[in-house]
Amino acid sequence: MTLDSVRNGSHKETGHRKERHNHLGRCYSLGFKKALMFMYMRYISTRLFSAMAGPRPVVLSGPSGAGKSTLVKKLMKEYNGVFGFSVSHTTRNPRPGEENGKDYHYVTREVMQTAIGNGEFLENAEFSGNLYGTSKAAVQDVQAKNLICILDIDMQGVKNIKGTDLTPVYVSIQPPSMNILEKRLRDRKTESEESLQKRLQAAQVDMEISKEDGLFDVVIVNDNLEDAYAKLKDALLEEITNVKKVDMSS
Repeated sequence: MTLDSVRNGSHKETGHRKERHNHLGRCYSLGFKKALMFMYMRYISTRLFSAMAGPRPVVLSGPSGAGKSTLVKKLMKEYNGVFGFSVSHTTRNPRPGEENGKDYHYVTREVMQTAIGNGEFLENAEFSGNLYGTSKAAVQDVQAKNLICILDIDMQGVKNIKGTDLTPVYVSIQPPSMNILEKRLRDRKTESEESLQKRLQAAQVDMEISKEDGLFDVVIVNDNLEDAYAKLKDALLEEITNVKKVDMSS
């Protein structure tokens, strides 16, 4: 065996060692990256789960004039510290007496469209030329306080939320008839005739869709306010009890 052959063999062996070392380094690097990615995904999943954790929300839906707002106010008054109202966003102008951040978050169309594009909304819809929507942050803020989040949304919003991870109690509030609904809306004196007719047309569709099997957990016809309220409380009794238990134990 010559010195050159030894040197060549040594070089080959050294080359093989370097190759194995590089291979192990690449594997280690790949494994480390995968581990980091796994840890990151677990972190994100935990954050998302935690963000939406809390009392089960309540989705209230029904045509304008069905009495949702009146029923919500009664709930908030009787069960102070149990319910929290999810404040929706809209691009329409405030009505007399309405307050920004309390009745709605009033924003421009540009601002709302940007937020929707960024995935900041659970649901959104357009009605009478205005955008309406429920942001994820609005629901999370309520749940973080151990409150049952009330979401007052339209039928399109209900179907959008059905496609999310939320598992709310779905409640439909309906008027006794179209004639009574029209009278309620006219008595408000807040709508133009054109806007009124659009609301009535939408209400007719809403009343029909509410009859779909499995869409709502309970459908309440508001022909008598106290009776409708009693039925609403009965539908939410389990969730109310759960919130109170947590409050007592904390």
